[in-house]
Amino acid sequence: MVHFNWTQLIPQVGHEYMHVATAVAVTGLFFLIGVFGKLSLGKGEAAIRPTGSFSLRGFLELFTELVATLTNMVIGEKGLSFVPLFAATFFFIMINNLVGLLPGMTPTTDNLNSTVAFGVFSFIAYNVYGLKEHGLSYFKQFMGPLLWLAPFMIVIEVVSHLVRPISLGLRLQGNMMGDHTVLGIFTELVPYGIPVLFYFLGMFVCFMQAFVFTMLTMIYVSMAISHDH
Repeated sequence: MVHFNWTQLIPQVGHEYMHVATAVAVTGLFFLIGVFGKLSLGKGEAAIRPTGSFSLRGFLELFTELVATLTNMVIGEKGLSFVPLFAATFFFIMINNLVGLLPGMTPTTDNLNSTVAFGVFSFIAYNVYGLKEHGLSYFKQFMGPLLWLAPFMIVIEVVSHLVRPISLGLRLQGNMMGDHTVLGIFTELVPYGIPVLFYFLGMFVCFMQAFVFTMLTMIYVSMAISHDH
């Protein structure tokens, strides 16, 4: 059964490309938030002085501080340089997830093509950082601790790494599709009162799935740049 989606009203979009239209809209919103956040910083000392009121800048500062603390716990002080990557990943996925809670909208993360693309981005990022940290020695991580086990370990490691973007995509897509399907069913069955509880549950799921995806990306980066091999 195909449900109505507001993006279908855009010419040449239709049902087949509604996830693409949603992704473009969210990317535009994400960009605007970044621009307004940058403008709210001000210049000089005002840019580094913490805000004392609730505002977009205050929210972004709190959010960035939380991501930085989590990154420091997972990777250490060296991981602070990756905070922009992790913050952008979390925020972008969470906004995409939350779009599905709006009546008449389907989230990009409800589509497997989109979520696997996010997984591929994570896959490319941690391998690039691994190569940047170790050079060609990065591939020694695939050989295991014993040289005579290297041929066997290389096969296992390569398969394990190639599965990661798929598993990230399947996990995110499956959970988001299930959450929004449940919300849609109860909204149609009981349109008043009861759906409010599922909206709160939906917001929690949206946050947790973005958190899990970002946390796994942190772990992959930590493993890639680690020297304990």
